[in-house]
Amino acid sequence: MSEKRFLFAGFGGQGILFTGKYLAYEGLLQGKEVSWLPSYGPEMRGGTANCSVIISDTSIGSPIITTHDVLIAMNLPSLDKFEPETVEGGKIFVDSSLIGRKVARTDVDAYYIPATQLASDKNLPGLANMIILGNVIRQTGVMDVADLARAMRKIVSERRQDMIDLNIKAIELGYNYQ
Repeated sequence: MSEKRFLFAGFGGQGILFTGKYLAYEGLLQGKEVSWLPSYGPEMRGGTANCSVIISDTSIGSPIITTHDVLIAMNLPSLDKFEPETVEGGKIFVDSSLIGRKVARTDVDAYYIPATQLASDKNLPGLANMIILGNVIRQTGVMDVADLARAMRKIVSERRQDMIDLNIKAIELGYNYQ
């Protein structure tokens, strides 16, 4: 991997920024050059949120990306807005529980993961973001699944330590989703 550009997008409250932060921190632990750039609307919960993550073997010139290799769309407005900016040959991950349409482009690989429904079914409320991230990890090879816990332990706050195992379980569920 020389450089991989990810864009996580959805509504505030879906864990978009946390998911990107987790992936960026894992990149740091791998010794890579990393950029994490969050962006959100006026309301954190319910407003739009997205973040870009760049993981590179070489220095990153700018944290601002105009195109991305991987799009994670957790709602329809995000898919509508960011699908055109995915590079040819890129990958688009869709929470098919919340997005009723298919990816329109034929020059990208599309993955449909019913992450919100899986989170509900498996009693992992609020962890659809981590379920879809698990599938991203599998399909992109951005990190080794054996390393899931190390970054999680670093970024989860002291008062939320009880969520570490649930987050890892959610990632594993998405990783194994066929």
